[in-house]
Amino acid sequence: MKPRLQTSLGQQLVMTPQLRQAIRLLQMSTAELEIEITQAVESNPLLDWTEDAPAATGDEGPPAEIAGDGQDGRHEDEGPSGDDWAPDEGPWASSGGGSFDDDDPGSAAERIAEADTLRDHLLWQLHLSHLSPRDRRIGSALIDALEEDGYLREPLAGITETLKPDLDVNEDEISVVLHQLQRFDPVGVGARSLGECLRLQLAVLSDDTPGKALAMRIAEGPLDRLPRSGIAGIANELKQPVAEVETAVALLRTLDPKPGAQIGELGSDTYVVPDCVVWRQRGVWRAALAGNTLPRIGIHRGYEQMIRQCGESDAGYLKGQLQEARWLLKSLEARGETLLKVTRCLIREQAGFLEFGEQALRPLTLREVAGEVGLHESTVSRAIARKYVRTPRGTLPLRAFFASGIDTEGGGEASSTAIQAMIRRLVEQENPRKPLSDAKLADLLKAAGVPVARRTVAKYREALHILSSHERVRLD
Repeated sequence: MKPRLQTSLGQQLVMTPQLRQAIRLLQMSTAELEIEITQAVESNPLLDWTEDAPAATGDEGPPAEIAGDGQDGRHEDEGPSGDDWAPDEGPWASSGGGSFDDDDPGSAAERIAEADTLRDHLLWQLHLSHLSPRDRRIGSALIDALEEDGYLREPLAGITETLKPDLDVNEDEISVVLHQLQRFDPVGVGARSLGECLRLQLAVLSDDTPGKALAMRIAEGPLDRLPRSGIAGIANELKQPVAEVETAVALLRTLDPKPGAQIGELGSDTYVVPDCVVWRQRGVWRAALAGNTLPRIGIHRGYEQMIRQCGESDAGYLKGQLQEARWLLKSLEARGETLLKVTRCLIREQAGFLEFGEQALRPLTLREVAGEVGLHESTVSRAIARKYVRTPRGTLPLRAFFASGIDTEGGGEASSTAIQAMIRRLVEQENPRKPLSDAKLADLLKAAGVPVARRTVAKYREALHILSSHERVRLD
């Protein structure tokens, strides 16, 4: 029985190269997806550009004024009227938080894409993990030691030296944290060899995946000898049927030997294209795919009809191209549905953030969202990677809706982002002749019900690029 994976539609799909294509498309940014689609249309005669984009996935689309690029992303006569989402309605009207005017220089500056390196991607996951502060420091050192392709080629003994004298750890402790890091997205990161990288990716597949057990044996041993020995040689060495070795090798070839290369850095001149649009209708937050992100491609009906009239060889080629075209369209549909499902979950969980700003951002992790939408954590991570949503507060990365938490005296939790917003507000309101020290800021936060250590305040202050109290003194 072949392994199956649940999609956003609740359907069961076989773990095939087509499903891997869907996963690859999911983690692409809108700009990368546009390039991918253009290349597909140029290389596949069965794909063609269509005049109109398909309707946005969802019950209703956003108002035409906020959909972007003249696309309203919905059927005619659907969606809220301008009065339902007007920017002068709600708390952002007086807070100066964002604008839908593309001519506004402030909103243009917000739309500059931030570089998303492998290190950033892993540190973000580490920050949201349930590891202890000590293990997070070890994890950070491991991430810093990774190379661009995602491999850890520095010995663990060298990493212990980099942590001294602040942290005295042994290799066994580092190895435990490394195993946690290897569970992060992309799968296979943190491997110390090609064999380990492939084994990590095999481990997440279902046990009934055809060829998995034998592929694991090959990755553990004779993988390096495969180019010289060939399939027949490996089959003889392992005393296995050639057909079964062929299945195992075919499975290995579907894996990614350089998982870290999946996460690339965008050029400094790259602008953000919102993937989704969020608006408020009758007091309820709604989301739809942005009109300019919907694929405007379809099956070329002329070539499709030619299949019945062509000779056997030509028909075989066209049928293959037709199948690939259908796979691409289905993958694009699944991408949009997954992205929309995750975005709708985020706006439900973080409605307070949309209403009142960063101080209302509650703690939220990948695990919570994955459980809510019925997807794997790595799928959610791919769905939000380099994705942006247009809101009344401006164009925001989907990552902005996540935050780790700190227990409060009231029994709840405050997100790290909310605490940083409180620190920023306290500093803005301080007496410039007598700035607040980190210890005083910690006391004020504790009085507000958020017990935070002084060193934690210092860390958040530095993350906000706020100078220390003696450097903030102004006598004029």
